[in-house]
Amino acid sequence: MSIEAKIAAIHDEDLLAELEAARGGFLYAVIVEHIAHRQALRDAERAEAGRQQDARAAMGRDQRRRDAVRLVIEAEPVTPDTIQHIHSVLALCGLPYRDPGDEREFFREYGRNTLSLLAGRLKNPATGQMELQGLPYGPKARLVLLHLCTEAVRQRSPTVEVADSLSGFMREMGFAVTGGERGTIRQFKEQLHRLAACTMQIGLWDGQSRSSTLTMPPFRQLDLWRADGQDGIAWSKTVQFHQDFYDNLVQHALPVDIRAARAFSGSARKLDLLFWVGYRLRSLQRPLRLSWDTVHKQFGADNASLRSFRQAFKADVAHVKEVFPKLPLSLDEAGLQLMPTDPGLLLVPPKAARRKAAAAGAGAA
Repeated sequence: MSIEAKIAAIHDEDLLAELEAARGGFLYAVIVEHIAHRQALRDAERAEAGRQQDARAAMGRDQRRRDAVRLVIEAEPVTPDTIQHIHSVLALCGLPYRDPGDEREFFREYGRNTLSLLAGRLKNPATGQMELQGLPYGPKARLVLLHLCTEAVRQRSPTVEVADSLSGFMREMGFAVTGGERGTIRQFKEQLHRLAACTMQIGLWDGQSRSSTLTMPPFRQLDLWRADGQDGIAWSKTVQFHQDFYDNLVQHALPVDIRAARAFSGSARKLDLLFWVGYRLRSLQRPLRLSWDTVHKQFGADNASLRSFRQAFKADVAHVKEVFPKLPLSLDEAGLQLMPTDPGLLLVPPKAARRKAAAAGAGAA
């Protein structure tokens, strides 16, 4: 390209000013070459930004949200402020996805192990009656557990103040904090009450001749006050975890990137997948292969048909990989495969990997 063509390609005002200042100098041709190269880099960046903007404009609302979360996670490393925690047991066995209605017991299998959830009762502070509570279900039940486990770990206390912190958490997860019969406050309170009333059992089997059953009630105490507002549902100010559950939580808390949880806050199964993959990857030493039948038992409680489950689960995995494109998870005709990965590429890297990444970034700066 001739020097005249290079000069003609320069159009940014600051670069044109540099070009004019160098005119007539001894190294003018070299400076033209350098400025033209910088202009080409800028033009390429603008073109790429334009393509990304066009692609984002063509996305649906949820896909734009996932893409925005991906960009944030790639640009900003995990910090203590972006880490939440959930009990590892809850990462392995999920709650019901949809409202079980009048059912009082829920079973879910994961490999050789089984989760049993039994609904309970709470004493109504307005009537004094012990009232039946339904089984916890859906994404809000999982988010309530994520929030309460996080607060217990952060405060190093089995007793968690709920009233103010839950509203703040709802806002942080992207929910409008609204009252009334159909408001989000009522929805989150209801799941909290269902969780507090239920009993959880984990059945473990070695596949041959030995089994164990662990009874793990998450909460020891839930204090309720008579509601003064229009929503008419009792408000819980404090929650106290069962001591055994709390002690185990402190030892086996699974870190979760709240930014990723926010991206999937409307889907119970995607949250389960996020928790499960995060747990499995932290200890995976060799490839993990699960058949479609096993994956169906783990994640397909609401899909009686394996065929319909496979279609829905493939979409869920694709959505999670939109946020974590390097996730070593793949699906094929045989089922699911999860591969070991570098600690620095985990959904939440270990502290040592985060320190190494931070040091590398500081050195590069």
